[in-house]
Amino acid sequence: MQPTLRSLILALALTAAVAPAFAQRDARIETLAQQQKQPLLDTLSQLVAIESGSRDLDGLDRIAALVAGRLRALGGQVSVIEPGSAESPEVYRMGDTPERIGKMVRATFEGTGKARILLIAHMDTVYTIGMGARQPFRVDGDKAYGLGIADDKQGIAVILHTLAMLKALDFKDYGRITVLINGDEEISSPGSRALIAKLGAEHDVVMSHEGAYANDDKLSLATAGIGAVTLKVQGKASHAGSAPERGVNAFYEMAHQVLQMRDLSDPATGLKMNWTVGQAGNNRNVIPASAQAMADVRVIKVADYDRLERAIQERVKAQLIPEAKVEAVFERRRPPLEVNATALALAKHAQGIYGELGRTLGADDKVAGGGTDAAFAGLSGKAAVVERFGLQGYGAHSADAEYVLIDSIAPRLYLTTRLIMDVSAGKVPLR
Repeated sequence: MQPTLRSLILALALTAAVAPAFAQRDARIETLAQQQKQPLLDTLSQLVAIESGSRDLDGLDRIAALVAGRLRALGGQVSVIEPGSAESPEVYRMGDTPERIGKMVRATFEGTGKARILLIAHMDTVYTIGMGARQPFRVDGDKAYGLGIADDKQGIAVILHTLAMLKALDFKDYGRITVLINGDEEISSPGSRALIAKLGAEHDVVMSHEGAYANDDKLSLATAGIGAVTLKVQGKASHAGSAPERGVNAFYEMAHQVLQMRDLSDPATGLKMNWTVGQAGNNRNVIPASAQAMADVRVIKVADYDRLERAIQERVKAQLIPEAKVEAVFERRRPPLEVNATALALAKHAQGIYGELGRTLGADDKVAGGGTDAAFAGLSGKAAVVERFGLQGYGAHSADAEYVLIDSIAPRLYLTTRLIMDVSAGKVPLR
């Protein structure tokens, strides 16, 4: 199907009026969701109290232990997984990947039905050790503040309290619910991406719990893929004044390569490649022996990575200075999340559930914002993968303004719980 036609059909479907079948709210679930409001805030307080930057292994171990303990208490079969271990051997190393990577927490809940549902969130943050003291957990009006609270500790809390609600309802009609909480999302998930992709292919539905926006309560069906190009040039140093001809100017070669690859963006397909960083030399009077440049890459289709990488490797062969050594390293930091028919069905059903509460839930296939672990789960194209089941919030990656909206707690718990139950009952057309 052509992208424009698909987008039109999707937009029409997702803006359609809520079907009458969704008119009656479930009072049991609504009551439970309200009752979980304060306990969820208490959970957020515990999670925010543990600093867990992507490179803070001690903090990540502490928060992993807390999450694992909570999942065991809810009845899950829990394992804490070390990236690179037998349980998750594949690690995709990029230029900024640390030697050791934060662990993952995996929990499995076996039910009596057939539906296989994967719930994902991440426990790492972008912050460094010591910043937590400047943004501790606090409640101010309808906002709960804290370091990492919106991205993505609220996602962990929503998962935990959704499971608590299912337990209180004694609901086990699903086939299997799997929970995966990783500790490396903010560094492009080098240690967890393979397992997320594997689990995504094994499940019918993937509900990813990044937060929704404070001013735009909606789910995401598509996100951008993020890549990077690192251009490395090795030349030869020489005196810039007395013997420049004896050198091999890495700066010149880098500039040549950047200029000849400045037109690889393709607006028609949403592919973007922009050179953003350049470094060469250390002294004014020395011919630079090395140079490096970096480009940011964004795509909306996985296939665009392949054609872009081929174009880069072909272009880089055309050198200005044959004596220079040139290497272009292409990193696929995140794939795009591409919408499919099953994701559309899941999102449309979610909108109906929200309508039971008299609320409007947005959902479209417009690619916006950063990448997401949901894209790894969607690589196989088999599952219905939808993003932003978390709370509404604001200020991700900020040092002093990150918060979630307290009034979004009960509606989001109602949504996630009802959706799991409806998927389990076969009410969502996923095949």
